[in-house]
Amino acid sequence: MGGFENRRRQDPNVPGGYPPEYGQYAPSGEPGHHGRPPAYGQPPAYDDAPGHTRAFTLGEPAQLADPYAYGSPDDNVATYRAGQASAPPAGPRLHWKQLLGGILLRPGRTFWQMRDHSMWGPALTVTFVYGLLAVFGFDAARKDVLDANLSASVPWVVTTAIAVTLCGLTLGAVTNTLARQLGGDGAWAPTIGLALLITSLTDAPRLFFALFLGGGNSFVQLLGWLTWLACAALMTSMVGKSHDLPWLKALGASSIQLVALLMLFKLPLI
Repeated sequence: MGGFENRRRQDPNVPGGYPPEYGQYAPSGEPGHHGRPPAYGQPPAYDDAPGHTRAFTLGEPAQLADPYAYGSPDDNVATYRAGQASAPPAGPRLHWKQLLGGILLRPGRTFWQMRDHSMWGPALTVTFVYGLLAVFGFDAARKDVLDANLSASVPWVVTTAIAVTLCGLTLGAVTNTLARQLGGDGAWAPTIGLALLITSLTDAPRLFFALFLGGGNSFVQLLGWLTWLACAALMTSMVGKSHDLPWLKALGASSIQLVALLMLFKLPLI
């Protein structure tokens, strides 16, 4: 019985035994045993001892720790991660001429290619020029500007252009924030830049005819609604491509900006 008890105290795999840092010897205070320094560098084996549990994970730990991993080929679980599952690699930055033409002629391809590139130069320039001409699209504002002297009308037009640009930046930031909250992962600079270009380019036909026919003309108003629908379609496509969102969420992220554009530039004409 004495030998059995001694082996029980020495066996690390038996509950109540000594930890393995003592090796095959008990502490020096035990009778019948000789002391020995603890064996350093030998971790305790409590996880395999009876009465203890071992932590384990499912799948490959390295891939579970990687936010961009999709699991091993043996896994039977398909995980969707916004911006990672279907987004192709971004292409080179487009020249401003290709960018402006691509938004109107090849919107899907252009949005994919520019989703990782900022475009502050073209976006701010086009929006500022649009703001300079926007004041002439309203009958009352155009009459006031044309009737005033040059020293008074120029600051008015420039101030309007600055206000339109700041408004576009703010609405684009709101759209990007909503897209991120809905699960998107797109960058803020490309989203705002593309939103500025889409807003200005789609309203250009209405503004062109409003300069000659007036904002209250029925054809101009009909064209305004059509261009607003085109803006909604392009904005939804852009947010969906830039943030890898389904079209319904992309439309929801763009809704505030679309309603604001309708109230600022469309409804005052009716």
